[in-house]
Amino acid sequence: MRHRLVVIVGIAVIGASLAVTAGTQQPADNPSFEAASVKPNKSGDGRIALFFQPGGRFMATGVTLKMLIGAAYGTAAPLPDYQLIGGPDWIGSDRFDIIAKAEGDPQPGPQGPPPIMFLMLRTLLADRFKLAVHTESRELPIYALVMAKADGKRGPQLNPAAVDCAALRGARGNAPPPGPPPVPGNFERPPCGIRIAPGTMLGGGMTMAQLSNALARLPVVNRTVDNRTALAGAFDFDLKWTPPQVQSAASPPPGAPPLPPIDPDGPSLFTAVQEQLGLKLESTKGPVDVVMIDRAERPTED
Repeated sequence: MRHRLVVIVGIAVIGASLAVTAGTQQPADNPSFEAASVKPNKSGDGRIALFFQPGGRFMATGVTLKMLIGAAYGTAAPLPDYQLIGGPDWIGSDRFDIIAKAEGDPQPGPQGPPPIMFLMLRTLLADRFKLAVHTESRELPIYALVMAKADGKRGPQLNPAAVDCAALRGARGNAPPPGPPPVPGNFERPPCGIRIAPGTMLGGGMTMAQLSNALARLPVVNRTVDNRTALAGAFDFDLKWTPPQVQSAASPPPGAPPLPPIDPDGPSLFTAVQEQLGLKLESTKGPVDVVMIDRAERPTED
């Protein structure tokens, strides 16, 4: 079995929160795409892509309805699976290709893609998949991200950020700061952002809240991670671990550098977080906002 390659493109921001009022199914004004195509994906090649592009374009390839719900109701990063509850089994297995275009050229928000695009995606899901949802707060298992040592010393792979990403974003009007061109054959840490591959997470200019949110999305974690480190500011980090099942990684997109190899004898994620970053994931419980999927139907192909 191969890893599926997930590509989320647009203005990447780590830090998701629910953006739907409990008990509601749609925003009041129901903004919609000017045109949209929804087709089942039968390729079986495992490629997954989800793009919010300039010019009001939205494209998704090989995505499940569950992924689409996560994208539509997360701001600005998609909601992880543990915040999506209910619905028929097929919403996590059937795959679809979507191409949609908004009228005009909606402008990006301060945290990522244009906010109205998320509302348009919700309308599309309601129209084409007959989706109805509501939100609840539930007491669920979570992880607290804390310092591993009593003296608060950071690990060797967690250091103050080399680049002031907030200043760069402000100077560029919230556009992503430029980075050096990729070196062929290297899977490198971005100066401002995050790169994730099986067994590797590289972050540049990331806050502890953003790191917590990124950790929560890893399959081996799959829980809300509450930042309790008291570490202020932004950090660069390199985190490497061995996934529970070492598998061959999928091929990257054309022109992208190869994915990093996985060390079959490396540490678990939880050990790596402690040894490399000087942090610790402690199991506890806490309130978690979840999206309850009340109804969904397979769409008619157009």
